[in-house]
Amino acid sequence: MDPTILHVDMNNFFATVSCLSHPELKRLPVAICGDIEKRHGIILAKNDLAKLRGVRTASTIGEARMLCPDLHLLPPDNDSYLQISHAAQKIYLDYTDRVESFGIDECWLDVSGSLKLFGDKRRIADEIRCRMKRELGITVSVGVSFNKYFAKMGSDYQKPDATTVITRENFRNLLWPLPIRDMLYAGPATQKTLHLCGIETIGQLACANPTQITTLLGKNGFSLWQYANGIDTSPVICNPFDIVTKSIGNGTTAPRDLISDEDVYITMRVLAENVGARLRTEHLCCRTVHIELRDKNLSNSGRQSTLTVPTNLSEDILQTAFILYKDLYGQNIRKIPIRSISIRALQLENADHAQQLTVEYDMQRHIQKESLERTIDGLRERFGNDSIRHAHLFTDPLLSSFHPKAEHTFSFNIFQKQHI
Repeated sequence: MDPTILHVDMNNFFATVSCLSHPELKRLPVAICGDIEKRHGIILAKNDLAKLRGVRTASTIGEARMLCPDLHLLPPDNDSYLQISHAAQKIYLDYTDRVESFGIDECWLDVSGSLKLFGDKRRIADEIRCRMKRELGITVSVGVSFNKYFAKMGSDYQKPDATTVITRENFRNLLWPLPIRDMLYAGPATQKTLHLCGIETIGQLACANPTQITTLLGKNGFSLWQYANGIDTSPVICNPFDIVTKSIGNGTTAPRDLISDEDVYITMRVLAENVGARLRTEHLCCRTVHIELRDKNLSNSGRQSTLTVPTNLSEDILQTAFILYKDLYGQNIRKIPIRSISIRALQLENADHAQQLTVEYDMQRHIQKESLERTIDGLRERFGNDSIRHAHLFTDPLLSSFHPKAEHTFSFNIFQKQHI
């Protein structure tokens, strides 16, 4: 028997939740944006009224206001987002313990074992929609289907505040006429390749030769062909609250363009110190350091390096990140100024088990350096981040004045779920 899977998507989540604290804006165009003074002035989220006026995510505030002069701007409210997300998951757990998060505002629910208790699948979906509206003040769209992929497509099919049931009998009529861009995991490059082959709709992809699609797009192409034909056996993985930390990182948009190695080094030091401190707080080490650079033309580039010995030392993370920057960017003849930088620690391990050391590794030196950095962590925790700082940071107080812990990392963390 097929499973019964729901996908619940909170409509315009960020703008809606922010407006809960500003009920006077409920029927006005609203957008969530970064700090203009710190050059984080882009649109991070918007409500339906703003969307109808042409406001788009990632556009600048200036562009948004040209399209919608009466646009109301609000800063991110991360605490409220997490609070509402957790409250929503508690509602889901009233119906099933098989709940899988897909970002902060979406979840899959496997309610196969709950039908006799709560009624048929549409009734459960509608009841969840009513409770979310009544108890949390937000609307959701729910997709109901026999697999996770179609459940997700169902929640996207009709918005806002709707239930869409996709069955083995109706999915061809409902989904096959839709364009390829409506498929999860079908990015711009995939869409372009398929369009060149005359494949414009999900139905055309489903009816294509799977061998040819695999030749064109590799394993991802074959997966998309399977999804288009309703083939998806992936289970709902229970992870409502106990989500394992897979990476730790911070990023910042600099208050001015970074035009020299020295500018980059100062910015990276502040980021690396925070990443190292967070690793030590969670008693973790990382085996891989990843950097992401965005230049003034908003072009992104990234690179990562696997370490010989896992570390949680800020100095190690900094030196690795700077080497990656030199390797990635030092050969750029044009030297386009850099706008933003992020550093992320990957392949995390428990610090007690991470030190599979080489013969050449100086363990005593590592212990001494970690002890020093933990002492600095303690002083900053007690007396504030500025109570003790590296002398190098005073060479440019403007660049080094940001505090990664205190700054909004809204776009860097909460928006990390992307449709590939």
